[in-house]
Amino acid sequence: MEDSLRARIRAGDADAFAELFDDTSPEVHRMALRATGDWAQAEDVVSLTFLEIWRLRQTVRHEDAPLRPFVLGVGLNVLRNQSRSARRHRAALARLPARENQPDFADEVVDRIADAEQVAAARTALGGLNRAERDVVLLCGWSELNSEAAAEILGVAPGTVRSRLSRARARLRASVDA
Repeated sequence: MEDSLRARIRAGDADAFAELFDDTSPEVHRMALRATGDWAQAEDVVSLTFLEIWRLRQTVRHEDAPLRPFVLGVGLNVLRNQSRSARRHRAALARLPARENQPDFADEVVDRIADAEQVAAARTALGGLNRAERDVVLLCGWSELNSEAAAEILGVAPGTVRSRLSRARARLRASVDA
């Protein structure tokens, strides 16, 4: 029976290949699980083993030797290849310069959201002021200019700047309280 199974596998018979898979995949999985200690990696080894057997199906000989050793041998080679590949990958990563830890930007995002909310609230509050009061708040309150510098920019007396600023603050307090 095994000889006909070999011939059917060589011919590309999917049912014969499924039979071989059903008969031998649990053993390949056990071998891979014992070698790696990882269920997922063992499943990968099984998949790669049978992909490789399908690729090499023409090399299955007419010999009387059972197919089980052939399948386990291919599985062992897959394990070796994975191990070698992982070793090369670790070595390549070791050659890379160490990455600097990136600071957690979550707090910055929260701060930006809070800032955006405050700016929106301030714009709403400024919208309730007339243009002259708004200009004084922007220059003296936010840009931190003194009343003389703001008066020079606006072309008014420093006392006018101070009175506009006082009225603007009172209106802003009233809108915030409301």
